[in-house]
Amino acid sequence: MASKKSSTHQSLAILLFFLLTLSSAHAKGGIAVYWGQNNGDGTLTATCDTGNYEIVLLAFLYTFGCGRTPDWNFAGHCGPWSPCDKLEPEIKHCQQKGVKVFLSLGGAVGPYSLCSPEDARNVSDYLYNNFLSGQRGPLGSVSLDGIDFDIEGGTNLYWDNLARELDTRRQRGRYFYLSAAPQCFFTDYYLDTAIRTWLFDYIFVQFYNNPPCQYNINTGDTSQLIASWNQWTSYVKLNNTVFMGLPAAPDAAPSGGYIPPTDLCSRVLPIIKLTPNYGGVMLWDRFRDVNSGFSNQIKDCVKVNGDVDGVSQM
Repeated sequence: MASKKSSTHQSLAILLFFLLTLSSAHAKGGIAVYWGQNNGDGTLTATCDTGNYEIVLLAFLYTFGCGRTPDWNFAGHCGPWSPCDKLEPEIKHCQQKGVKVFLSLGGAVGPYSLCSPEDARNVSDYLYNNFLSGQRGPLGSVSLDGIDFDIEGGTNLYWDNLARELDTRRQRGRYFYLSAAPQCFFTDYYLDTAIRTWLFDYIFVQFYNNPPCQYNINTGDTSQLIASWNQWTSYVKLNNTVFMGLPAAPDAAPSGGYIPPTDLCSRVLPIIKLTPNYGGVMLWDRFRDVNSGFSNQIKDCVKVNGDVDGVSQM
């Protein structure tokens, strides 16, 4: 049996290693991207083979809750004419490459809402059994890495119940992630109660289509953007990793918020990367990123130890 002094040193060494590992993993900096709303996204396999993304969010499960038959909309990728279980090998390919794949709930358009705590429990059961458990579901026999709440319509009721129900599921077995995608105006009407459960691993704040808290491309003013970022990162817990959500091209956000890669790398990222719970950049969406090459230009800048003074060459 080790001496008390030796045991103490070993415990301290293990604790230091854990903290350094946690800090390194947390501070790495990555890119999350929404996929599925345009056939021009390309395949999931091609998306993950770029090496640009840490997380790919499948958008969207847009019909659910209140007794509705769940339905999803992945644009031209799959549907009644081509079952979405054909995505199974592509999802597994992404996961084998270390890319996390989430299912995103909601979106800007769709008949979705929750009617009661019991309804939230039923939706949780549906999500777990069909997308998280490895049993056969709409996407084949997959165990997705997480569920994303992109709630922009319906009501603001019972999303906290859904988060708690899903958390109960992951505490009983395989851990999966929870993420939320609130608008940058503070606080978010639909998701604030859910966010305040502090159960979300990732917060993808949408700093676009929201003029009071986004970058002003006409003046180059970053003050509102940075002030809102600081508000969000101070509000959520340190273990809620925050991503700055941005459009991958000007036409991805009709109401503004696009930041040219040179400005993002030189004027924004050097500031926000100093935040303890900084996680990276979320992009809307993969289709625009294919055409603009946005992620190719910022992928090194996003990393905490990357080049923040210039833009990567495509």
